[in-house]
Amino acid sequence: MESGARFFIGQVVIHRLFDYRGVIVDVDSVFSGTDEWYQTMARTRPPRDKPWYRLLVDGADHQTYVAERNLRADSSGEPIAHPLLDECFDKFENGVYIRSHSVN
Repeated sequence: MESGARFFIGQVVIHRLFDYRGVIVDVDSVFSGTDEWYQTMARTRPPRDKPWYRLLVDGADHQTYVAERNLRADSSGEPIAHPLLDECFDKFENGVYIRSHSVN
């Protein structure tokens, strides 16, 4: 986990604005996208100098890149459905996805 990040890889979270669930597959300590992407996609202008997370979206086949302030922990303990789960994680235990292999 990156220093200063509130959430961790394997944690299931909920997007505060759009109410979808997802699992964190990567953490950036600061925004690492392009200015063009930020201007187009980050409409609420979340801070670039805070953590951002890449998520596999529940019930979909795409990923999203979300600012920390737009996430909250999911306490349901329920798994998510995404076609890339098996590539990223080995198991789901106590509401958290776990991987025993490294992902580059």
